[in-house]
Amino acid sequence: MKKFLAVLFLMVLVSCEQKKNTKNNFTTTFELSDGTETPDYPSIISYYKELSEEYSTISLFSFGETDAGEPLHLVVYNGGGTDNVVEIKNSSKNRILINNGIHPGESDGIDASMLLLRDIVTSDSLKQKYKNTIICVIPVYNVGGSLQRNSHTRANQNGPKEYGFRGNARNLDLNRDFIKQDSKNAAAFAKIFHSINPDVFIDNHVSNGADYQYAITHLFTQHNKLGGDLGLFIEQEMRPSIEQSLYEKKIDITPYVNVWGTTPDKGFSQFFDTPRYSTGYTTMFHTLGLMVETHMLKPYKVRVEQTYELLFSALDFLEEKSTTIKKLRKNAPKEIISKKRYPIDFKVNYEYPSEIQFKGYEASEIKSNVTSGNRLFYDQTKPYEKPILYYNNYTPIKEITIPRGYILQQGWHSVVDRLQNNNIQFSRLLKDSIISVEVSHIEDYKTGNTAYEGHYLHYDTTVKKSIQELQFRKGDLYIDTNQFGIRYLLETLEAEASDSFFNWNFFDTILQQKEGYSSYVFEDIALNYIEKHPIIKKEFKEKLKTDTAFAKSPEKQLNYIYKKTDHYESAHLRLPIFKIFK
Repeated sequence: MKKFLAVLFLMVLVSCEQKKNTKNNFTTTFELSDGTETPDYPSIISYYKELSEEYSTISLFSFGETDAGEPLHLVVYNGGGTDNVVEIKNSSKNRILINNGIHPGESDGIDASMLLLRDIVTSDSLKQKYKNTIICVIPVYNVGGSLQRNSHTRANQNGPKEYGFRGNARNLDLNRDFIKQDSKNAAAFAKIFHSINPDVFIDNHVSNGADYQYAITHLFTQHNKLGGDLGLFIEQEMRPSIEQSLYEKKIDITPYVNVWGTTPDKGFSQFFDTPRYSTGYTTMFHTLGLMVETHMLKPYKVRVEQTYELLFSALDFLEEKSTTIKKLRKNAPKEIISKKRYPIDFKVNYEYPSEIQFKGYEASEIKSNVTSGNRLFYDQTKPYEKPILYYNNYTPIKEITIPRGYILQQGWHSVVDRLQNNNIQFSRLLKDSIISVEVSHIEDYKTGNTAYEGHYLHYDTTVKKSIQELQFRKGDLYIDTNQFGIRYLLETLEAEASDSFFNWNFFDTILQQKEGYSSYVFEDIALNYIEKHPIIKKEFKEKLKTDTAFAKSPEKQLNYIYKKTDHYESAHLRLPIFKIFK
């Protein structure tokens, strides 16, 4: 018996040594489970670590820290290898950035990217094909959500067996955080993004707003919002090319079905990706953005395989059109400035829809077996293909004149931090100076009644503008708009833009008066003031005659006069951002 155990131990030892010295074939959890499972976070990072140790063309980097306390990782494929991230931005090669796991329950891109990079490094033909492209992959963006692994929070999803949670370590939805950057994840992403300066950005998601025959849909950044030659290029060349490439692979794809609570056969509009979203953020820096949305009711295996094929189609398009893309991106800032006006708000154009052949399922309202009401029912035994209206054009409804530069008063540290995170160039005034500027006062705004990603978001903001000569201090920021990040400046510093810093509550302290008055004291001051200012007195009397609510409110009347006097603080409702046009 002892002899047998000794021989058995020796056999196990030899077997282990042989396995250790044999090349890892990098078969993934997805493959081993026949397309039903996705690996956990530590396994994903270990996979890429081993891949980078095995192949010199793969590099693994870490950036900063996420809210979960772990770094944000970046995997880079480069035919010549990559020792330092700085090499990527300075390279003349094509650059693509693929983001995965922003919502870790939507793990399709995580598995597709693992397969993509492994298949490239193990194939001589693919290495040759993509020798001029640097492929950058964020394995899992939402690390905290990925660590909250479960099998029940995605109530409607058809696989995988286990997955991560939508909220991050602070319960933030990271696909609403790109412009406000409340999370450490978003700050680390900005460092990665600007270190790479990608030509194309892809963010992998899973969605279910309705049922239909497609397993995969696309959400290209909205072309009117992108505007100019880049907008035309993404709509007229990039989208049709990738659609055709997938069609040739026998994969049907359609625009993201932007439908909730109704059916797609009535038509739907293109999703408008403002800068809070990933592609809305990346296109502010003239990167062509594409969000992939697979359909959560389709089998996990199919969804991953089609995501995998779309990634290859995007790589092929980048290879084919690289010269054009680089030229368009380089010229974009100059093109924006030359137009002198910039749209900051849009609405769907219902007058000029497109028509698409849509493959859906017949739907009807039937009696619910659970509630006392009816429910929407898609009958998968009754597929259809028919033309429907697709509203993919948007019309500007508000524009601003692009200033030569902005002055930001010092003290707004959270704003300065975000400017620096996003490679915005600025200088500081070298001395106290009186400068003629356009001043913006908040005239009106609405605020949401419920919390939204840690904020009570403002909207429908309007400003009142005036030209004034103001005293600025040494150290105040001057931000020239003639720079690569011009879109970022216009989208964040213009208060009326939907995702402006004002609307995201960065300047809420200006909404509250810090000084006031006691009525019994100010009555005498008010009387003395209007006696010395007959024009204001006349306006006051006229308002008493024409404004019934005003005439009934002594408080409003006294406050009206107070705001005309020098006692009223100049900082109330005044944005600390000033525009220079000359």
